[in-house]
Amino acid sequence: MALFGHKRQAPRLAPELDDVVLGRVLKGITAARGPGPQDLAIAQVERLLRATGDDWDRRCHRVGVLAQAAPALARGWRERRPRDPDALLLATWAELATDPRGAMALCRVAADARPADPTPWVGALAALRLLKRPSSELSFVWHEIHARDPWHREAHLQILGYLSPEEQGSQAALRDFLDDAIAVMPWDAPTACLPLTAAVRQHHRERSSGGIQALGVSQYWSQPHTARLLDQGMAHWPQPGHLRHAAAVADLGMLAYALIRAGRSDGAGPVFSAVGGLVVPWPWSYEGDPVECYTDYSGRV
Repeated sequence: MALFGHKRQAPRLAPELDDVVLGRVLKGITAARGPGPQDLAIAQVERLLRATGDDWDRRCHRVGVLAQAAPALARGWRERRPRDPDALLLATWAELATDPRGAMALCRVAADARPADPTPWVGALAALRLLKRPSSELSFVWHEIHARDPWHREAHLQILGYLSPEEQGSQAALRDFLDDAIAVMPWDAPTACLPLTAAVRQHHRERSSGGIQALGVSQYWSQPHTARLLDQGMAHWPQPGHLRHAAAVADLGMLAYALIRAGRSDGAGPVFSAVGGLVVPWPWSYEGDPVECYTDYSGRV
């Protein structure tokens, strides 16, 4: 990770996280106006995705960020290059927010264009989740992802959301999924964030419940299983080279948030330093404006 070892910097939202090359392309897209600059922006995106190769984890990160930042560019690129695997993939992800059914159809075309790539299938998984389809329809898609990249971070997070009580699942379904994944998950997999992500979401769920659970939420992070997650995160995640996946900064930000909520600001300092001032909206958005909350809490350690 490029920012490990740097001094703490002023907090800023950065969808690219510490992907410097992706950040440059985003700036170029923002500045592009008119046909000529649009052609140049498409060429930049094309080079970026070509250079990503078969690093499926980083490919998914870059595609997700680009699709959200420049949906019109994604559609324009597909119109010009309708059979290009990268153009198809970016267009698929750009359609997710506005037309998940249309995105599902594009996912199949993109998957056929580059059969080894799990990213179109992850897009299909996200579309099925948005459409609130039954779990039987997700099984085939999940199998296709697992066959290509068994520890795909975004795919696992999509399932985590789908199985939540707020969506199509339950606490029991979440526990079963987590237990099965954790039992065989390598320590350095991109999915290392999964247990802590689930714990942070459960913490917020209990804080927001307004019932008996909310009364005991102050003790949530002192329970053995949650305290152990924080201990393990503090001991390993900020170490240079330990987290190598594309969204490592986001996972470190989540760990910093959890440590603050647990009242363990003594352990949060190295994590804030490792993040280098980069802020992602979740989970800081639970507290209000992400940058303001990050600034407030990081200044206390």
